[in-house]
Amino acid sequence: MELQQIGLRHPAAELVRNIQHNRTGIPRRMFVAEGLYEHNIVLDAGVRLDTFLWCPEAAYSDEAQKRSAELAERARRAYQISVKTLERLAERPNPDGLLSIAQLPDWNPAEIKLGARALVLVADGIEIPGNLGTLIRTLDACAADCLVLTNRRTRLTHPKVLRASQGMSIKVPVLDFDQVTDAAAWLAGNGCTVYLADTDRSVSYRTADYGGRTALVVGSERYGISPAWYQAGFGRIGIPMLGAADSLNVAISASVLLYEARARKDGW
Repeated sequence: MELQQIGLRHPAAELVRNIQHNRTGIPRRMFVAEGLYEHNIVLDAGVRLDTFLWCPEAAYSDEAQKRSAELAERARRAYQISVKTLERLAERPNPDGLLSIAQLPDWNPAEIKLGARALVLVADGIEIPGNLGTLIRTLDACAADCLVLTNRRTRLTHPKVLRASQGMSIKVPVLDFDQVTDAAAWLAGNGCTVYLADTDRSVSYRTADYGGRTALVVGSERYGISPAWYQAGFGRIGIPMLGAADSLNVAISASVLLYEARARKDGW
């Protein structure tokens, strides 16, 4: 495979570094994929592939060699880089010679069709990229339908979101609403029963009704759920805190609630 060799000063390499360091001004929804696992997801999901960077000296599997040709054909532009350049650009060790800039899908609320027993998670004001990625990974694991973001504080394209989600941020549908009222209206319009995760004045998550379509709202690590969600008059569910701590990590709380809802919907 004959590709032009580039170095760290090439604009494509600069863009990789800008995305990896979460700098401002990067193209909309662009992210960096590294290694065979993430590139297999990119190919399977059919997302737009902008730039492919290939380092044949760093490839240690036959599958990487095969995928490199597919990625070069799919990408808008493709280049070859040295081992030294790859080491400077990649955040993970031994990415099998594969590095790409791709673009997350743009999901439109009108395109999301919720089934009769749909399960939706709302993440309000989440600040830590690792928590957001873990939420997305859990959504995929329990076969939830989509993630709704309100008061977003971290980018979906942040490298830590992609890593923590195990690449599922490429596949799980995510809707981003500028206003809580718009998100609440979309959920109501789709017939969702909405529960706010809160230990104060709440019913136990074990006794809540998860029939029909269900949306669970979890809040930020520091401030919890924003006031606008409470003003909508939705019910509250809580996880009992039996020790000295007054709350769980948001990703753990969401995992408990999502799996309870899934178990009840599917009759486990």
